[in-house]
Formats: sequence, C-alpha cells, structure tokens
Amino acid sequence: MNSSFRRQRILVTGGAGFLGSHLIDRLLDRGDEVLCVDNLFTGDKSNLDHLAGHPRFEFMRQDICFPLYVEVDQIYNLACPASPIHYQFDPVQTTKVSVIGAINMLGLAKRVKARIMQASTSEVYGDPSVHPQPESYWGNVNTIGPRACYDEGKRCAETLFFDYHRQHNLDIKVVRIFNTYGPRMHPNDGRVVSNFIIQALQGQPITIYGDGQQSRSFCYVDDLVEGFLRMMDTGSEFPGPVNLGNPNEFTIKELAEEVLDLTGSKSKLVNKPLPQDDPRQRQPNISLAREKLDWEPKTQLRAGLIKTIEYFEELIRKNDADVPAFQVAQ
Repeated sequence: MNSSFRRQRILVTGGAGFLGSHLIDRLLDRGDEVLCVDNLFTGDKSNLDHLAGHPRFEFMRQDICFPLYVEVDQIYNLACPASPIHYQFDPVQTTKVSVIGAINMLGLAKRVKARIMQASTSEVYGDPSVHPQPESYWGNVNTIGPRACYDEGKRCAETLFFDYHRQHNLDIKVVRIFNTYGPRMHPNDGRVVSNFIIQALQGQPITIYGDGQQSRSFCYVDDLVEGFLRMMDTGSEFPGPVNLGNPNEFTIKELAEEVLDLTGSKSKLVNKPLPQDDPRQRQPNISLAREKLDWEPKTQLRAGLIKTIEYFEELIRKNDADVPAFQVAQ
C-alpha cells in the first residue's frame, strides 16, 4: 500500500449491485474500510460472497429512502434500479429512491462532513438532439413518459446535489454514467449486452428493437470504476458533472453480430417494435474527463465482451438451468 495512503471509512449505497460490488472490490484492495448499504431490490448478495469474513467490509440491508445514521468519510451514492425492466416495475419507488434517497444521503454527508458522489446517468440527456453529448447539453426528456421516473429522478438528484453544494458548501461529485457492462450484470435486467449474451448462449433468437441502427457506446466496468475513483480524488473545486463512458459508438446490430461471433451461436436476429422514448443515439463526449481526471476507457468492446461472456457461461452452468431473458433495454 502506498505510504501516503490514508485509510478511510467509505459508504457505498447500492453496493450489492453490478457497479457497486466492483467499486467495493477496488476500495478494499487499496486498503479502505467499506460499509455497503443495499435493500437488495435489484442488488444480489452473491456479488459480495467473496467478501464474507473480510475484516474491513460490512453489509447493512436498508432502503436509503429511510435516514441512515453512520459515521463515514466518503459516500458513493449508487442506489437506484438502473434498467428499464427494474425501474419501470415500481416507478414511484424509483423516483423516491432518486430524490428522497439523495436527500437522506446529502443530509448524512452534511452531518459528518463527508465528500459524496452521485452516480447520475446519461439518461439525463433523454433522446438527445446533440451528438455526442457534452455535459453542457441540457437534454431532451419526456417528463411524463414511462422512462421519466428514472430520467427525471436522476435529474432532480443532480439539482439537489448542486443546491446542497451552493447552500451548504457540501463537497460533492457528480458523474454521468453511460452504458456499462461486465461480469455481475443482473441476468434478468433487460439490458442489451446481458440479453444478447444470454440469448446467444441459449440459442434463442437475438431480439433487436427497431431496425438495430440506433447507437450506443459500451464501457467496461473496470474502466468505469477507475473513473469513479479518479473523480472522488479530484479537488473540491471540480464537483462535475462529468461524463464517464466509452466514446466508441456501435449500432445495436453491430453489438449483436459481435456477440454471435464470440459465442459461436447460431441464433437468428429478430426485429421488434422500438419501445417508447428509446434514445436513437447515445455517445459521450469525454473531453472533460480527459482534461480533469486524465481518464479514458482502456478496454475495447471485444475484450470486454469475452470476459462478460465467460461470466454468463459460468453463471448458467452454476444454476444448471436456463436463465430467462427479459425484454431488451437498448
């Protein structure tokens, strides 16, 4: 461990989820103490099984819509359902965790004088009319659509963070996460990478919504977590927001073809109608991340997909049963 390193006690909300569990691994590896808080609505304790008995790790099952009274040095607020399948299941609760949960975590940070980072999302840009999307773009969001509980919840959370920063001089960080993939993705979250991989491995039709020409940019989870850590370590003069994602753009059809190639699957591509308010294109402008964080993704899509496919192959073997594929959120 670096001789200049100072161990901190760090709270990660949503820590049993895909991103949270990878972040916790990195924090523990560098020597921090970690308190993971998760209500396990979409998180899975199996993502943390390898940490059982770890002397610097603690798990607490709680919903952040209720106040939390702990002593910590830093807070990573990742708690929120993040795929349409999950956040549309209970849209009112999704808005609550984004807004009330943010208020509770900001109140905690204010009380204990902790630096706090909000995991926001590229969904704040909606179906963008600016491409690629810089942080200065205000977005194009349908406030009453089926995705609004997540999009507007996250936008309101950003507002709260910056108001606490201005009104209470709170030390905040805001990152906007673009499509991220990798091991420990929830197999039934309906996201395009996990769905394509599971459908391919099981020989099911690959479901493409629309004509497959809508674009996305896919960031491997290790690269994203590195961005989290760098953002949290920047000076208080840079609160964000900052885009974290891979600027390499692919169409949904190109992703499907890559998955078929890597899995050797004989699955056929099947087109279905595009869901309401589904963005036509999504690509981050990461100039600010390069400038302020000296950060950019290192993992190419093919290399990241290989690792992700290996994870799902093992998961299917371990379950010894089919993992049902849900509607794809592209």
